[in-house]
Amino acid sequence: MTRLILALVLTALSLSSAPAPAEEWRAIPAPTTSIVETGPQTAVFAGGCFWGVQGVYQHTRGVISATSGYAGGEAGTAHYERVSRGDTGHAESVQVVYDPAQVSYGALMQIFFSVVHDPTELNRQGPDVGPQYRSVIFPQTPAQEESARAYIGELNRARVFPAAIVTQIEENAPFYPAEAYHQNFLARHPTHPYIVQEDLPKIDALARLLPSAFRADPVLLPLTN
Repeated sequence: MTRLILALVLTALSLSSAPAPAEEWRAIPAPTTSIVETGPQTAVFAGGCFWGVQGVYQHTRGVISATSGYAGGEAGTAHYERVSRGDTGHAESVQVVYDPAQVSYGALMQIFFSVVHDPTELNRQGPDVGPQYRSVIFPQTPAQEESARAYIGELNRARVFPAAIVTQIEENAPFYPAEAYHQNFLARHPTHPYIVQEDLPKIDALARLLPSAFRADPVLLPLTN
């Protein structure tokens, strides 16, 4: 089934009338320092619509699971219709559970800045506008926070991007899973116009630019409905 899904993804990508230009995607240098983690770990990233963010990390080696959801606001407003108003403090986010023996936190951040999103866009990503689409790293440990701040500093000093990185770092933000219909959205709807236009190029970029990090068969969440 997963190979069939991948075939549909690649077919939809080839049919896209306006794929992202190749020059928009480039492998950003990895962090110069790393943190030591053992056993399954959790990271949370926000970089625009969570459909694509989840899809990229589901195609990343060493990722155990990737769950779309909300972070930055209260539990009572952590549902799609409310978050979409843009006034809850939430960002559409993805919780990534990973095996640090296979993929490091630094490698996940490298993917985040290389292909997941444009970290120089403030409160938007592509056609999606509002603070719920802001660029955020939600560190789950002090070591992750220190690593994220250091990495952003490195990238800004090296002027890797043509503008300053606006990615925020927000601590102590609980993560709330999104509704079931948002989970595995890219894999379940590879021909959806938004997915074809905005998100399949990210999967292609991950495979081309960071091939050692790419897995062809995505790790999907088990869904009951």
